[in-house]
Amino acid sequence: MTRQQTENHQPIWRLNLVFIVIFVLLAVIGWQVIDLQVLNNSVAQKEGDARTVRNDVIVANRGNIVDRNGNPLAISSPVLSLWLNPREVRQHPEQEAELAAAMFVLDINPELMSKRIADNSQREFLYIKRMMPPSEADAVLALNIKGIYAQEEYKRFYPMGEAAVHVVGMTNADDAGQEGMELAYDDWLSGTPGSKQVLKDRLGGIIREVKVNAEAEPGNDLMLSIDSRLQYIAYKALKEAVAMRGASAGTATILDAKTGEVLAMVSQPSYNPNNLSSLDDGDLPNRAMVHRLEPGSTVKAFTITAALESGLFDTSTIVDTSPGYVMVDRNAIKDPVNYGPSNLARIMAKSSQVGASKVGLTMGEEPMLSVLARVGFGQSLATGFPGEETGVLPNFARWSKADIASLAYGYGFQVTPLQLAQAYAIFANRGVRKPVSLLKIDAPPAGERVIGAELAETIVGMLKGVVSKQMGGTGTLANIPLYQVAGKTGTTWFYEQGKGYDDSNYISLFAGFVPADDPRIVAVITIHQPQGDAYGGGAVAAPVFSQIASGAMRVLNVAPEVPETEISPELSMSEAAGGAKE
Repeated sequence: MTRQQTENHQPIWRLNLVFIVIFVLLAVIGWQVIDLQVLNNSVAQKEGDARTVRNDVIVANRGNIVDRNGNPLAISSPVLSLWLNPREVRQHPEQEAELAAAMFVLDINPELMSKRIADNSQREFLYIKRMMPPSEADAVLALNIKGIYAQEEYKRFYPMGEAAVHVVGMTNADDAGQEGMELAYDDWLSGTPGSKQVLKDRLGGIIREVKVNAEAEPGNDLMLSIDSRLQYIAYKALKEAVAMRGASAGTATILDAKTGEVLAMVSQPSYNPNNLSSLDDGDLPNRAMVHRLEPGSTVKAFTITAALESGLFDTSTIVDTSPGYVMVDRNAIKDPVNYGPSNLARIMAKSSQVGASKVGLTMGEEPMLSVLARVGFGQSLATGFPGEETGVLPNFARWSKADIASLAYGYGFQVTPLQLAQAYAIFANRGVRKPVSLLKIDAPPAGERVIGAELAETIVGMLKGVVSKQMGGTGTLANIPLYQVAGKTGTTWFYEQGKGYDDSNYISLFAGFVPADDPRIVAVITIHQPQGDAYGGGAVAAPVFSQIASGAMRVLNVAPEVPETEISPELSMSEAAGGAKE
């Protein structure tokens, strides 16, 4: 082939090569089209939907918490939470003035919000403000700012506020239980979220709702044993007493004497679950259930129970408390005055430390420990309440005389106020121990007999003497008009973990029930570190019992037990301050 012929064939060869390349490219493209449209059409559709179709959560309404009469203690209200898409907002700088106006409405610093948006520029979701009333959120949405959206949520509201918070508890921003019964029954109260399919644009904005995949199922309601009326009476009386005494804390616990249900339970200091801005960690505990204390002289009712059970004592036994003190292991145990020869009823009424110590030393620790265990001390109440304490009963390998004497007048072991209330309910039920319940129950439980009925009746008679002016008892300020009270005062040194006893600070107690002969309520009052000259249980805690019990008799419509003329007149606060320490 000549050179001229070779040059003439080159264009043809190159043209053929171009045709071949084009053909191959078309074949590849065709195959891709067939693959996407026919063979893998569902995959392509799925990838496309992933950019436009989303499954959003439908928030479930949390169940209500109500009192025994159906009054609301915790309810959930629909609210709106505002959020924005930082990427979308940054694509519309012309909205800067409207965005600043929106932040002004929400009381948010516009500059800080602009910085948050810049710092999260690659995100598609950022909360602006949560749990807003719809009217407030709508005021912002009305500005039509591109990139700002709202989502429906529920906000927990507590109608009784701080008056019931230590029982009811609270939830967090995500509506999960954090304290109290809200936490204990979180699974029961929490609903099951639903799901809906929505169509979104490339920036995350919702275009329309496609369908509901699953409806949200609301949580279950919870009915507590609490009576809102008694709860408020106890809250008001305790708060006033703590403030008046300059005390650091206090508790008031009321049980239904016949059923064991908790009708009211309050602690101070408290907090408002509807506004946690000023919440302090010290406000959180339900001290009636999660804090332990030594019961002091309130335990003398159980010491005398053990003494009578032992057979070493009877109601006529005389214990000589002269000369007003007794030396035990080189320690002097003292009474305020010399009560002289006294029977068990007088030892109870006067709250004689010397008398109780001599009784305890005569019989030893075993009879007392037996009674204390049977009435529930050192054991769980099994209420399911978060952080519930069991208390502590001593279990020494060897007991000194000082240990035995301390046990007899209420030192050396610890209980919770609720445990003490349950123990006194045993006397109210004439020896039958009934379980405590924070939930309303349908019928009174049968309970378990732990003290003989006749013996329990004898102790009740002695507890009446504690509040009797004729007996000169330490608890006369616990009396209420038209009803006979049975109860016991107590005063203990304040004990701080790691530091020991502070003999300049006290805890004042009163435990009792009313009406004495057919009890309707049992109540325990504790006032921690009262300031001033009056610090005994008879002067500080007994009047709070009287105020609460009087209100309870009125609210519960309990018929008067005795004529008003038979009720011992009340002592004034000044008389009580100058009287017995307990």
